[in-house]
Parts: sequence; C-alpha cells; structure tokens
Amino acid sequence: MRMILMGPPGAGKGTQAKYVAERFGVPAISTGDIFRANVTSGTELGVEAKRYMDAGEYVPDEVTNLMVRNRIDEDDAKPGFLLDGYPRTLAQVTELDGMITFTGHALDAVVVLTVNSEELVQRLLQRAKTEGRADDTEDVIRRRQEVYAEQTEPLIDVYRERGLLIEVDGTGEVDEVTQRIFDALAGVRQS
Repeated sequence: MRMILMGPPGAGKGTQAKYVAERFGVPAISTGDIFRANVTSGTELGVEAKRYMDAGEYVPDEVTNLMVRNRIDEDDAKPGFLLDGYPRTLAQVTELDGMITFTGHALDAVVVLTVNSEELVQRLLQRAKTEGRADDTEDVIRRRQEVYAEQTEPLIDVYRERGLLIEVDGTGEVDEVTQRIFDALAGVRQS
C-alpha cells in the first residue's frame, strides 16, 4: 500500500498513521517527526527548518522533497509506505508523482481527516501543554491552519480528480476514527 494521510494540523494524522501503517505492514513516514528530530539534534537542516516551523510556515520544498525521496528509497519502504505531512503543496505533488513513477508503482489512496477548525485549535493547545511543544502557541496554531487552507487544501481537489481521495471524519475517539479509516480503505486495490 502506498498512501498519503492528509488533514489540517491537529487532525490526528500522526496518531492514525501508526495504526494504519501497522495494519498494512508499511512504514509511516512523517515529515514532522523528521523535522523535529533534526531540530533536536541541531543539524543544519534542523536549524533551517526551525525558522519556518516557529513562524507556522512550511519548510521549503527543496529541503522537504530531498528528505522524502531519501526516506522512500530505504528498504523498508519498498513494499509501500504511508506519508504523513507530505505532500503539502502542488509542487510537492508533482515531485512525489515523479518519485513514485520512477519506482514503477502508483499511489493507492489519499485519506483526508476532516475536523472542525475550532476543535483543531483546542486539540493543539492541549497537545502543547501535555507534550511541551514550544512551537504550539495559539497564534502559530491559527497561522498553520491558514497555511494549510491556502497551500494544502488545493491538493484535495487534485487527488479527488484522480479518484484517489477518501474523506474520513476525524472527530471522536482514536479507535473510532481508526475503524472509519480501515473501513474506508477496505475496497482499495493496491499497486
């Protein structure tokens, strides 16, 4: 299974990615996790990424694209993968298309988690308290929502036109949302 898990910040992509990837026996590849690991380690990429993350902006495509290309080329991703947080822009869609085509495969599904925007803000504020995420201030959270609406929501139409889009209600308990995703993916043919 080669799939993308999309949704606005706070929709539960990271949580759901673990369960879905485990179900399909593929790695969950999260750009957010990779960025945070680089920030914590103080790498050159991390320093650059942190500037954008602290402002609630997306990390530039050239940095993100290279990181994703390297990751999906690893052995554990050969049978498939779940991308969480990528692609986020139309340019990244084109880049990902090239990466997957190069391997002789195709994308199987794009799952979008939908959640009310005010609930998302509250979820992220709560996460900031429990996980100590300094980058999750209310202003930054609201800016991330705006950036998602401007840059990432247009991808939904692209994948809908390709017949790959599956919309899933991301509201409710974690196990309820997980089951909705599994039910929605039940009929998806894998490349």
